[in-house]
Formats: sequence, structure tokens, C-alpha cells
Amino acid sequence: MSTKKSFLLAGFFSLSCVAGMAQSAKVVADKIIAVVGDKVILKSDIDNTITDMQRQSPGVDIPANARCMTLEQSMGVKALVLQAERDSLPVSEEDVAADIDNQIRYFIGAYGSKEKLEEISGKSMYQLKEDFKDGFKERKLAAAMRDKIVGGIRITPNEVKAYFDKLPKDSLTFYESELEIGQIVVFPKASRESEEYCIEQLNQFKQQAESGKKDFKKLADIYSDDEATQKQNDGQLDLNRTQKGFDATFMGKAFALKEGQISSPFKSAFGYHIIQMVSRAGDDATVRHILKIPQITPAETELAIKKLDSVRAKLIAGTMQFGEAVAKYSEDETSKFTGGRRTNNEGSTYITIDQLDKDLVVMLKDLKVGEFSQPKEFENERRKKGVRIVYLLSKSEPHRENIKDDYNKIAQRALEEKKNLALEKWFNEKVGTYYIKIDDEYKDCEEMKKWTNHATVATGK
Repeated sequence: MSTKKSFLLAGFFSLSCVAGMAQSAKVVADKIIAVVGDKVILKSDIDNTITDMQRQSPGVDIPANARCMTLEQSMGVKALVLQAERDSLPVSEEDVAADIDNQIRYFIGAYGSKEKLEEISGKSMYQLKEDFKDGFKERKLAAAMRDKIVGGIRITPNEVKAYFDKLPKDSLTFYESELEIGQIVVFPKASRESEEYCIEQLNQFKQQAESGKKDFKKLADIYSDDEATQKQNDGQLDLNRTQKGFDATFMGKAFALKEGQISSPFKSAFGYHIIQMVSRAGDDATVRHILKIPQITPAETELAIKKLDSVRAKLIAGTMQFGEAVAKYSEDETSKFTGGRRTNNEGSTYITIDQLDKDLVVMLKDLKVGEFSQPKEFENERRKKGVRIVYLLSKSEPHRENIKDDYNKIAQRALEEKKNLALEKWFNEKVGTYYIKIDDEYKDCEEMKKWTNHATVATGK
């Protein structure tokens, strides 16, 4: 078993039940192909994972040994789960339920709606959640056990250097120019007249929908300022009461409605809304909404520019530190809790030019490291107008990986290798204490050698 792969990927490969949901074909025949302790792995678990890999990466060839690799990884998960149960590691039902809800939301987003998901899976939301429980609990247990084994491992600078020195020099990564960017964002405040106009519009839409003169879906398609839901699904959203990161006011208003009911206009962090409750089952709901964003006048924008001008003056004079200014003035929730630093889709603060919006690229054109830009207007992904100051913290030139410029990245890989070695050592010590059974079809796989070398293995169909 290649622990360097399997234990690191334990979370993903414990989700064969999730992979199975993604295909509509029914499993005709099934059998047990491996046993670790009292944990069984079914042929359908492997089939479903392979199918899901193909679905997620269309056009990419699946390796010839994909089934053996997947079985190896699944057995690694079972070993972690067994030890977690032996050690009585705590996993709460609430945490499992929250993970299931997140996965359900992912599938709803992928398929377009809750109804489509139920149609494709042939199961209700309740049935899907019940089907997911065991798999998700195993994932949590495996992750908890892995964290117990490697969570306290640290890396020293000497170990990082030793790791880097043994890397083949002709295989070192070439990096494009990367930047660290901070920003302070202020959103101009709309006038009361502009806000009242939005409320008036939404009241008209509410009356038209309630009287039957207009269809709420069509109104959302034509008039909503929320382009994301407007373009994808006529203002429709699938919600779960427990999901985090959603506007609390919006969520509270939505779950106060009965089916078919339309809310009065209300304000959220994004603007003004009305919501129609389409359907609801417990903590799950499908709603439609119309968003109206109050228009910002040039005078209001100018006030925001003047505010950030004074902040910039303090930064340049050194009377205020950037992090302090972010905490005190920035209204951008996505960067406020990273000290104002922008992050890419992977959560890294090191960003390449192609990951930035075009307006930000223009602002950085003549900016030197350590400098602050002039306040500039911009529009975020939800069409909300703002003003921002940009701070260029660092900028690397295109280069071959080296320990001076890329220490943090190298250190992270060195740490993962050290953790992998610890996991492999743990595996070699523990696997002999588990009952192992492998189907004859798989017992000669190269990936099974560590299982057969370290444990008494029963084979046969």
C-alpha cells in the first residue's frame, strides 16, 4: 500500500457513497472484495469511485491500475477508522450532518436544483442524507486519526534545506511572477432616496406576483440585480438553515416564510430583496429572490475616495500600519480577516496576474513593492460599487524554484513528506493487528504488497 498517497487522500476516497450518487445507473451485482478488521469494501465502492473520477475529469485517461489504487486507498481509510474507534476519538453527529449538508449543496449546484438532484439520484433529500451518514462518519474518523498521528509534527529550517538539496535540479518548478497584494475597500453609501426607490420597486413586484399579474420567476429574470442566480436559475436558491457564510438576515427572512409566501422588502449586506418560498422540507428550502442594489451617485463615490485619501496619507506617513487600517476601515469581508491580503481560489496569498480582475491589473502597473495606490473605483463580482486602495507587499520575478524565494512552499512539501513517513511508520506497526481479506482478483496487485507483507491475509472469493 502506498501510504504516501492513500493516507493523504483519506478524506476523498472514503466517499464512495458520494461517488455512487453521481451516477444514475443501478448496481446490478455486488460483492465484498476486501475486509479490514470488521470493515468491508464492496465492488460497487470501487466502481462508483472510478465512475466519479471519469465524470469529474472527462477526456482524461484513467490509469490502468486505477482499481488497485482505489482499493488500496479505501483500505487505508478503513485502517484509520478502525484505530479511531479503538482510541474512541470523538466525532459528533452535528459535524457529520454539517459535512453532509455541504456535500448536498455542492451536488445541487452541480445539477442546478434540488429537484434535478432527486431526479438523477432517484432518492429524496432525506434518503440521500441517510445514505451518506456512514461514509461521512468514516471520513471524519479517518481525518481525526490522521490528525492524531501527524498533527503535532513540525519541520525545522535544516530539514527544509535537506529536503530541497535532494530534489533533482532539472525537475524544479518554474514559477511565473507572483504578487502579494493587500487592499482596503470602502463601499459608498447610497442616498436614502435611492434606497427608497429600490423598496418601492420591490413592493410593486411583490404586488404583481401576489395578484397573479406577473410570474415571480419572470420578474426575477428581468429585474433582479443578482446576476449569478438570475442567469443560472431565474433567481432560485437552494438553502439549508445550518449553512454558514450566508447572509444571516436573508436566511432568517427566508425561513420565516410559508410555501408560496412572498416577503416584504428587506435589506441585506448585498442590497434590498424580496423572497418567495418555493418549497421547504425541515431545514432545507428552495426560494426565489429579487435583488435591487441602490444606485450610487458620483458625489457618494467622491466621499469614499476622500475617506481613503486620508487613510493613504496616514499609511505613507507611517502613523498607521496597514493591518490596523484594514481592521479599522476596510469593508471587504473576503480580505478583512486575512489582514487585507487578497487570496486566490486555493486560498494562497501568492497570486499570479491572470488571477486578478482587469481593473486591479491596471492599478498595479506602475506600483512598486511597498507602495500604496491612489483610491480607485471598482465593481465587485456582485456588481457592488466600491473604492479601494491597493498595497503591493511583494512581487517575484519569473524564476526556477529556489530556497530563498520559495521557502514557504518548499517547507510545506517537506512537512508533508515528514508526515507521510510518520504515517507509513504507523501503518507498518498497526496493519499486522488487523484481520485482512483481499479478493483473489486483487491480491496480486502491486499496491497490495504492503498489506500482504505486514499482515496475515485471507484470500478468496
